[in-house]
Amino acid sequence: MTAPERARGWTCKVSSGRLRPEEPDGVRNDFQRDRDRIVHAKSFRRLMHKTQVFISPDGDHYRTRLTHTLEVMQISRTIARALDLNEDLTEAIALGHDLGHTPFGHTGEEALDRALREHGRSFRHNEHSLRVVDRIERDGDGLNLTLEVRDGILNHTGSGYPATREGEIVRVADRIAYVNHDIDDALRAGLISPEDLPQAAIRTLGDRTSRRIDTLVRDMISTSLERGEISLSGEVYAALMDLRSWLFANVYRNPRSRQNEKAAGVVRALFEHFLAHPETDAFRPGESADRISDTADFVAGMTDRFAIATFERIFVPRGGDPALW
Repeated sequence: MTAPERARGWTCKVSSGRLRPEEPDGVRNDFQRDRDRIVHAKSFRRLMHKTQVFISPDGDHYRTRLTHTLEVMQISRTIARALDLNEDLTEAIALGHDLGHTPFGHTGEEALDRALREHGRSFRHNEHSLRVVDRIERDGDGLNLTLEVRDGILNHTGSGYPATREGEIVRVADRIAYVNHDIDDALRAGLISPEDLPQAAIRTLGDRTSRRIDTLVRDMISTSLERGEISLSGEVYAALMDLRSWLFANVYRNPRSRQNEKAAGVVRALFEHFLAHPETDAFRPGESADRISDTADFVAGMTDRFAIATFERIFVPRGGDPALW
C-alpha cells in the first residue's frame, strides 16, 4: 500500500453522533451543519473585536482573534485536502477552536485564570470554548455539535490530544498560524526586527511569513504521508518550537509592554466587581446558581472594547449627575 493510499484510511467520514440526537439535514452533512452553527454564533462574531496579540493597535492590518481563526482554517483545510481527510470536519474544528477566548488574548486568559484560582477554579480557553458551544450559545441551549468537533475544540491545545486526524491537523495548524502571523505583527509594530529572530530557525523555515508557512505546510503533508501519522519532520518541528519559545520570551511577555499589565488589571477588576455585585444591570447571570462560573462566563465573553468601556463606566470617576452614570 502506498503512502497516499494509507492516508485515505485515516479520515473520519461520518460522525458518531451528538449529545442530543437530531434528524439528518438532507442537504448538509453533520460537520457542515456544525460549521454553519459556529459561523452564525454570537461568540464567533465577537472574535473580530478580541485581541490576538496587540491590544488596540494603531493600524488596520494587525490580526484579531477572528483573522487568526480564519488563517488556522485555511492552513488546516489545505493540509486536510492534501492528505485526503475530511475537510468539513477540519473546517468546523478550526472555526470553533477559539470561541472561548477572553478579551485581550492570552493576557486576559492568564488574568482570569489567576482570579479564579483564588476560588479553587481555573480557566483554560480550550475548555471554555467547549463550554461556550455546549452551554452558553443559544441562550443556554448550546449548539449541540458533533462529538468529533467538540473533541477537536477541546483538544486543540493543552494536555489532551484529539481523537481524530482532522483534530490533530488543527492542533498543529494553530501553532503554524499564530507563530508566523504574530511575528509579522510584531515586526509591523516595531517591537522586534528581523535580525532579532532565531536565525537557525529562520534558515530552516524561511525569511518571510509566506515562505515559513509554505515550508511548514509542505513538510507536514510529506512527513504525515511518509510516517502514516500527522506530524512534522524533526528539523522543521524543532525550528517551529524554537520560534514559539522565542515569541513567548520576547513578544507575548515583553517587559516593555505596559498594555499587557493594564489589560490584566481590567480583567481582574471586572471579575471581582461582578462577582461582588451580581445585581449590576450589565450583568446577566445564568441559571446555574454558580455565581463564580456565571461571572467568569460573562467576563470571558467580553470583547476588548466592551471590557474597556465597562471598566471605564464602573471605575473611572466622572462629573455631572451620578444618576446619569
